[in-house]
Amino acid sequence: MAVNLSKGQRISLEKVAPGLIEIFVGLGWDINATDTGADFDIDASVFMLGSNEKLISDNHFIFYNNLNSPDPEQSVQQRGDNRTGAGEGDDEIIDINLKTVPSDVAKMVIAVTIHEAEQRKQNFGQVQNAFVRVVNGADEKEVIRYDLTEDFSTETALIMAELYRKDGEWRMNAVGAGYEGGLQALLDRYQS
Repeated sequence: MAVNLSKGQRISLEKVAPGLIEIFVGLGWDINATDTGADFDIDASVFMLGSNEKLISDNHFIFYNNLNSPDPEQSVQQRGDNRTGAGEGDDEIIDINLKTVPSDVAKMVIAVTIHEAEQRKQNFGQVQNAFVRVVNGADEKEVIRYDLTEDFSTETALIMAELYRKDGEWRMNAVGAGYEGGLQALLDRYQS
């Protein structure tokens, strides 16, 4: 049975699923009935950060134009861009092999942003039922889930969760923090 987190809660992956190695992070959302005249293109991304809380390199930013992490094992892989969010379940998925993530990666920030939000007059207030979940890649059982419940009426970027190392094990932090300025606001925060 999955552990449901609230905003700000942290949990050890090892405690909820001992021996967890291959996971996927599923992100999903539904669009409110508000018609903005354009599809909502919400994009998932991962910022692979060093101990200084900054991107290790530009190639450590995983998104629709850079689907794989730069390490030889490609330990983090974005499965591709869902441009409409239509359908049930996960709208975008990121595969992570926790065992092969390079040791210089201290934290992975999992975020979603609205593509061309300003031009399309869109924000996360027009999105509902947003969630992030960690799934065991071996048996596809949900391990951890965080459902966002806040109304982000002006924000166009959300940090959903963080996976970080502490005492030699991976942990998850349910963040749920919104930002105005879309993807660029997050890049400004995490680039050196």
